Amino acid sequence: MNRNTVVGIVLFVAALLLSSSIFVVSERNYALVFKLGEWQRTIQEPGLYFKLPTPLENVVYLDKRIQTIESGDTERIQTSEKKNLIIDSYIKWRISNPLQFYVSFGDSTFAAQNRLGAQIRDALNASVNTRTVRAVISQERDVVMAEILNNVEERAKPLGIQVVDVRLKRIEFSQEVSDSVYSRMQAERKQEANSLRANGAAESEKIRAEADRKVQEELALANAKAQAIRGEGDAQAAAIYADAYGKNSDFYSFYNSMNAYKSIFGSKKDLLVVDPNSDFFRFFKQSDGNVSTSTQ
Repeated sequence: MNRNTVVGIVLFVAALLLSSSIFVVSERNYALVFKLGEWQRTIQEPGLYFKLPTPLENVVYLDKRIQTIESGDTERIQTSEKKNLIIDSYIKWRISNPLQFYVSFGDSTFAAQNRLGAQIRDALNASVNTRTVRAVISQERDVVMAEILNNVEERAKPLGIQVVDVRLKRIEFSQEVSDSVYSRMQAERKQEANSLRANGAAESEKIRAEADRKVQEELALANAKAQAIRGEGDAQAAAIYADAYGKNSDFYSFYNSMNAYKSIFGSKKDLLVVDPNSDFFRFFKQSDGNVSTSTQ
């Protein structure tokens, strides 16, 4: 073997050793360095690093980015009223302690997601089982999410995992609960409509009664005023008649008799059977008051 060959072999081995001693950590990963299976150090900052050649030291990479677990199948959770809710949720998480994570799951993200999925199901049950349907859906939805986040975060921390956020994307009634709720809503709306109709009818009767009362009051006032005016008119007429009678009683009697004749003989068909010598016809007599010869 000549010298050039030996030099080439040495350079090749040196290059091989050098390549196995250099590794790059990207900004997306953590790097765990192990020496003969024993952990040596954790690298969190990106850059170019050196280690002993493989197999003396080897590197395990873990993803440091925030990851999402979505519930593939919607969870059926029972409330305190023993009614089933269909809940769709998701969780945001990241590796906070690479060594603890590796001890718990190795480099398997899938195993970590399964564990977190089980934990979030337990937390959902713990928060929803003690509440009513209305509380979970509207009144305490934010409180439920905060409880689940705290519950899962506390249980995930020893595993080297930080739970960033937990959200309930969708909460729906199961089919049997939906039918019951819709029926109850219809009954409540019908009861409310009947109550509004009854209140409207009562208010309408009240308004009509008030209007009738005001009409009767106005009519009574008008009649009283009319009677007063008539009384004043009659009094004035009586005063005028009395004054006329006092000035000329004969003319007053003559005038009244003329009006009476006019009223009685207003039509040619009127017929009056009476003694012509009665006092009623005295003004048909001569001026001295005696009945004319022709009428006798």
